[in-house]
Amino acid sequence: MPALVLGPLLRHCDETSATLWVEVDSACTVSVTAGGRSWSAPTFAVHGHHYALVALDGLAPGSVLPYVLELDGDAAWPEPGSDLPAPCVRTLDHDRPVHLAFGSCRVSVPHDAEHHAAYGVDALRSWALDAAAAPEDRRRLPDLLLFLGDQVYADETSEEIRSFIAARRDPEQAPWWELQDYQEYAELYRIAWSEPANRWLLSTVQTAMIFDDHDVRDDWNTSVRWREDMARKAWWHDRIVGALASYWVYQHLGNLSPAERAQDPLWRMVLDHEGPAELDLGEALDAFAERTDDDPGSYRWSFARELGPQARLVVVDSRAARVLEPEHRSMIDAEEMAWLDDQLRGDVEHLLIGTSLPYLLSPGLHHVEAVVEALAEGALGRPGHEVGEWVRRAADTEHWAAFQDGFRRVGEMVLDVATGGRGSAPSSVVFLSGDVHHSYVAEAWAAEESVRERSGRTRILQAVCSPIRNELPRVMRGAVRVASRGTARPTGRFLGRWVPPSPLHWRVTQGPWLDNLLAELEIDGPQLSMWWSTGVVEDDDHARPRLRRVADLSPRRAPAR
Repeated sequence: MPALVLGPLLRHCDETSATLWVEVDSACTVSVTAGGRSWSAPTFAVHGHHYALVALDGLAPGSVLPYVLELDGDAAWPEPGSDLPAPCVRTLDHDRPVHLAFGSCRVSVPHDAEHHAAYGVDALRSWALDAAAAPEDRRRLPDLLLFLGDQVYADETSEEIRSFIAARRDPEQAPWWELQDYQEYAELYRIAWSEPANRWLLSTVQTAMIFDDHDVRDDWNTSVRWREDMARKAWWHDRIVGALASYWVYQHLGNLSPAERAQDPLWRMVLDHEGPAELDLGEALDAFAERTDDDPGSYRWSFARELGPQARLVVVDSRAARVLEPEHRSMIDAEEMAWLDDQLRGDVEHLLIGTSLPYLLSPGLHHVEAVVEALAEGALGRPGHEVGEWVRRAADTEHWAAFQDGFRRVGEMVLDVATGGRGSAPSSVVFLSGDVHHSYVAEAWAAEESVRERSGRTRILQAVCSPIRNELPRVMRGAVRVASRGTARPTGRFLGRWVPPSPLHWRVTQGPWLDNLLAELEIDGPQLSMWWSTGVVEDDDHARPRLRRVADLSPRRAPAR
């Protein structure tokens, strides 16, 4: 009899449809029953693993439907005897306030005193336990949970995944304790998403996801030199193919709407498959992964969600779509930039831009990264290039500030939105990001005096939530606090020799906060609220940490000029 390996995960939902993703241990038919109706889908195979995506349609807006998932007619979810609430499919209602949660960077280690001391308390699990304690209170559950990168760590592996590695190959040989291929990625995702409270949460709150570097490898696509160095490693081909193939299965596929899935060439193979035998997608998926690494422009990982008249969410791939050639470096390539240009428009109350790497770093870090890029690209000749390249990789200077062309172009787009050049100006443009292992809010304004008045209605914010679980080493915390001070005006005499003027000035208005955190955002007409929460162990009860709010977005105030 088939059994669940992982999931169900509630993925893309809109007003009238929803998607449930599962991994099972053998070929079967997966069925979902909710609201007196049933939907089903056959599994497809990838390298001996079996998956299904069940599409539910014809639902009413604002539905909250408990469901049962069956494998070949036998109930598999919810699990018998579970003390967690019944899982529900929840469709959007555009007449209600929009409620999102977001965060990034989560290691998958046990939830006990030892690992709490080393990594902090898992903010996602604390949040799940809090929500499960009062399932009747819908305010505790967001419409969407946005994961902004490093959902898994393929290069900093836990004891559990190391045991799996050691059982199948010699970890004394390259790539040592890092992941090698699709099989190890599949096990890593199983570990990451199988803890009971988190598993329940993912089965009842829709999720959207975008990768960052650790989903593949630290510093992924930092520079041409980085790619050249990796290409020389004999194990890298299997690693990047396994990373991108598993990302498509475990993360990306569920980001897509039904219409977008219907246009995806790999998913078309699933839809068009006929006959009793299970479709084996492994060979085609590997070829796809190899092709997208060689030619990032051949596929788009970015995506957008319309959340009604109150909000639009645009999620940008800031890793795979990079242009790395000297003198042409950009965070995203020309095709991706054109797509983003189309997506960033007004006529919505709030424009949300998800990017794993913060668009607006704290001022000190931004200045450093901009200068390092200038050095690495030859501002002081060959010696400066070598120093800049070394610093770029040693210090992870790989954010938007280190890709000045793309940084300036996106800033100009945002100001065009804020000044009414792309439809009616929204109340806010908010970048949602992670990566940097501390959280903060920055507020930006037009650098040019002539533009400030026209953009004054629109609040431009950078909101960062990182990490969910992977605390910043204490030795680095003081440096983060110092870097957060002041205002980013990289146009001074010193920087201006190398770094072009920015279209924006900004400063950190709140934070940095250094706990493991999960952030929430609520939109109700022009009103925007955000808050950050952490897990706290009380009375030595490591099994059930309590959720505590750490910070709230301050009321709007005019930025300093």
